[in-house]
Amino acid sequence: MRHGMANRKLGRTSGHRAALFRNQLASLIERERIITTLPKAKELRPQIERLVTLGKSDSVHHRRQAERVVGDDGLISKLFATLGPRFAERPGGYTRIIKVGPRRGDNAPISLIEWVDASGPGTSTSSEGEGKVGKASSKKATAVASASGAKAE
Repeated sequence: MRHGMANRKLGRTSGHRAALFRNQLASLIERERIITTLPKAKELRPQIERLVTLGKSDSVHHRRQAERVVGDDGLISKLFATLGPRFAERPGGYTRIIKVGPRRGDNAPISLIEWVDASGPGTSTSSEGEGKVGKASSKKATAVASASGAKAE
């Protein structure tokens, strides 16, 4: 029977696994999006969501609980000053996992884990629903804009 065997081991000892997730939690709080393998992202999601839930109500007890997981004071202050208020009205589901594709070397499934509002560095927050702009469409948009500017003159 497999009662109580909820989490993946990821081929690591328990100490190595704990250190891996502490580092990934710190990187996600700092950079607001990270690229990792899909199983690691799926295991990281409940842990980061627990931290954001702690960050929604700023108390000494919650700060100390978060300090146990993420040891950096700067990241704790960001968690309670920025991320907690950002998701204050949201009842859960603060992160999204986007599958990127297989890794070239070993074909491992790679994914991107980021905040749902995606207002972090390097993200577009347009409300018109433009979507992602690739190289070809941005070149085309530039060409269309320059052509329409030439016709107007």
